[in-house]
Amino acid sequence: DVQLVESGGGSVQAGGSLRLSCAASGYTSSRYCMGWFRQAPGKEREGVAAIGRDGSTSYADSVKGRFTISKDNAKNTLYLQMNSLKPEDTAMYYCAADRLPVLTLSGSWYNYWGQGTQVTVS
Repeated sequence: DVQLVESGGGSVQAGGSLRLSCAASGYTSSRYCMGWFRQAPGKEREGVAAIGRDGSTSYADSVKGRFTISKDNAKNTLYLQMNSLKPEDTAMYYCAADRLPVLTLSGSWYNYWGQGTQVTVS
C-alpha cells in the first residue's frame, strides 16, 4: 500500500521558515508526480507546489519565490522549504502522489494522500 507521512509543521512568526517532509512508502517516488497542498479553515484545498518524475516543478503564484519543492529519490522523501512565511500561509499541509501523465497542481488528479501537518504563522 502507498503511504505518505508528513512532518515538520509547527508554529512560526511571520517572516520565518519551516521545512516540511513527506516520507513515502509502498512505491518508488521517482516514478510518481508528487505535490504539496494546503487547506485553511473555511477555504478550499489549494495546490501549493508539485514536482514531476523528471524533476520539473510547478508553484502556485502565491508562493513563488518563497517556497521550494524538492525530493530525495534515494530516501523516498518529498520536501517543501517554506521561507518568508506569512499569516495567510496558515493551513493544514498535505502531500500527495500519483502516477500522472502531466504535472499538475489540481488535487483531483492525485489518489494518494497523507494525513497532513499543521502550519501556523502569526
